[in-house]
Amino acid sequence: MQRIRLRYTKRGRLRFTSHRDFQRAFERALRRAEVPMAYSAGFTPHPKVSYANAAPTGTGSEAEYLEIALTAPRDPAELRELLNDSLPDGLDVTDSVEARVSGLADRLQASVWELRLDGVTPEDAEKAVAAFLAAETVEVQRRAKNGMRTFDARAAVAGLEAHASEALRPQADRPGDQPCAILRLVVRHVTPAVRPDDVLSGLRAVADLAPPVPVAVTRLAQGPFDEETGTVTDPLAPDREAVTAAPTVDQGTAG
Repeated sequence: MQRIRLRYTKRGRLRFTSHRDFQRAFERALRRAEVPMAYSAGFTPHPKVSYANAAPTGTGSEAEYLEIALTAPRDPAELRELLNDSLPDGLDVTDSVEARVSGLADRLQASVWELRLDGVTPEDAEKAVAAFLAAETVEVQRRAKNGMRTFDARAAVAGLEAHASEALRPQADRPGDQPCAILRLVVRHVTPAVRPDDVLSGLRAVADLAPPVPVAVTRLAQGPFDEETGTVTDPLAPDREAVTAAPTVDQGTAG
């Protein structure tokens, strides 16, 4: 059995697709591309696809990950092209590699998010960011299955910066062209999960920052977190390095 790991995007209007909607679209693409998928056993077999830390509905992403299991070997680059021909625009596979090192989900330790605050000046955003970072704890609330839950949104934030929109390179999923404030957020993946919306709630709590229109949120990266540099690195790099170093590794040992 060969395992392939894919990085894909959710851009434009497809940011509003649910994870279940994406699953259906992806499984249709697998059939159209005639990918030799491995299937689970039982009365209702389904293709072996493992999804890792999907972004919330309504947020765009340049860095979603999944793994598929095949019954026959395929070249990862050719497979990527076949899937892109079968997926709708906005759901694009941007990277593919054979799975050679176990623990993809464990490598997704942090995410980099971009938050576009239309109607907010960079100066106001900078003041709110300074107040948030200066606080020891920032308690926010989120509705969970068992009711409202209160937790600290500050501890998971490894980095938060405010910029003017003109100062950053344009991103594929950034709507609008008017100057505004842009936040760059680096958040560790902890339990309970701290989402960009939770950080926005924290900014409202500590600095009364309330954008007049909904905030456009895009995940730019997710992967291992480097404590020394505060950066998020490529989670597929270990697999790529293993393929280069030992291309004949037995796929049955990959996780």
